[in-house]
Amino acid sequence: MSLILGIDIGGSGIKGAPVDTDTGKLTAERLRIDTPAGAKAHDVAEVVAELVKHFDHSGPVGVTFPGVVQHGHTMSAANVDKGWIGLDADDLFTKATGQQVTLLNDADAAGLAETRFGAGKGEVGSVILLTFGTGIGSALMYGGVLVPNTELGHLWLNVDKAATEAEAWASDRAREQEDLGWKSWSKRANKYLQHVEMLFSPDLFIIGGGISKKAEKWQSNIECKTKVVTASLQNDAGIVGAALYALER
Repeated sequence: MSLILGIDIGGSGIKGAPVDTDTGKLTAERLRIDTPAGAKAHDVAEVVAELVKHFDHSGPVGVTFPGVVQHGHTMSAANVDKGWIGLDADDLFTKATGQQVTLLNDADAAGLAETRFGAGKGEVGSVILLTFGTGIGSALMYGGVLVPNTELGHLWLNVDKAATEAEAWASDRAREQEDLGWKSWSKRANKYLQHVEMLFSPDLFIIGGGISKKAEKWQSNIECKTKVVTASLQNDAGIVGAALYALER
């Protein structure tokens, strides 16, 4: 058994647990700590260190980040402090924890977990995971191999003859802010999915985020040639994917 600590950084909470990377199962109860106000890098690093200490973990640690990650550097910061941009976060977390930390995008982590142990298990072709929440996160997998940092939520759509960013129009936050019914929102999601389908021709869409728990409210309104399923690992996907990524680096 390879035991790796996975930590998932979110806008409101940071959660972690040790993961058996042979089975994808958490080996201890998940611990969640509120994300520090402002989500500044050094404050978040202290929480990551606290989680490592809580689990008395020694060894590799995988950590997710809600933005673009290139070679351990955080290159965007949509919902966290702008000081993350260009930061060597791998180095920051490694020094804060005293353990070897490997960082990746949060949706990419979920994609890894779902294709290895969840809704995409056994799929040998191309899989696109899309998480509908505050924004739209994405992960592209081919033959189980991750193509990182796709950021497909930032695609532009033609809406009422105007260019509109997908996540500003079709995310779960847009649904809530505009008080859209599920049928109205699913029409938007359908237009977005068909656009992604046209660009990538995937073999499978996996839909994650909070809406995946309410599939009966929207899934029947989706009209894609590509098979559409909901994510199965739910809130554990980021933790599991982070652990897998750290193991394989």
